[in-house]
Amino acid sequence: MIASRSEARVRDAVARLEGIARGGRVSGLVADLATEEGCTALVLAAEERHGGIDCLLLNGGGPPAGRALEPDDAVWRQAFEAVVLSVVRQVRLAAPRMAARGGGRILAVTSTSVRQPIADLVLSNALRAAVVGFLKSVANEFAARNVLVNCLAPGRIATDRIVALDAARAQREGAEAQDLLRHHLAGIPAGRYGSADEYGRVAAFLLSFANTYVTGTHAHVDGGMVRAPL
Repeated sequence: MIASRSEARVRDAVARLEGIARGGRVSGLVADLATEEGCTALVLAAEERHGGIDCLLLNGGGPPAGRALEPDDAVWRQAFEAVVLSVVRQVRLAAPRMAARGGGRILAVTSTSVRQPIADLVLSNALRAAVVGFLKSVANEFAARNVLVNCLAPGRIATDRIVALDAARAQREGAEAQDLLRHHLAGIPAGRYGSADEYGRVAAFLLSFANTYVTGTHAHVDGGMVRAPL
């Protein structure tokens, strides 16, 4: 089951997933997960349509770019609702239900900014760290009930958001896009951006019941970009 604020995107995602589901049942829900009503609707719809939640992937959109002192209080509040409270609300509903069913898996898409802040992304730098701290607490409390909770940080994965952020930074700095690309690649030992499939394979393991003993981690799929040892 997949949720989005956009009915068109939900429709498109469901159609693409049905094409690879090998007989599995796919459903979509139009909901704003930055609101309490949207989070509740998602969990209740999953129970009604699929009998419950076994695996929960928390993959909300990233907050807007901005330098350290640029966002005002309203922008901070809006980003907090979308990035942090959306995770808290969904997990608060899902984790006890998973435990009652005998277990479950929760995975949050975060950012390498948790360990190595990214220039001009102050909202992500601060709020993704809050998500990791919250989910580490949930992991500690629910591990004995077979609910395993992890975070997975993408490095520079070739997605539409990365392309947009690179273009915006190049324009802001008056640089050529290719020069900025070379700058980023120089900081990645693997020498290239990753693909969504490479990220997805790691996510699929952590979310699956093949994972029986990994919980409370914050792993990276980044080609070695983050140099911090822990």
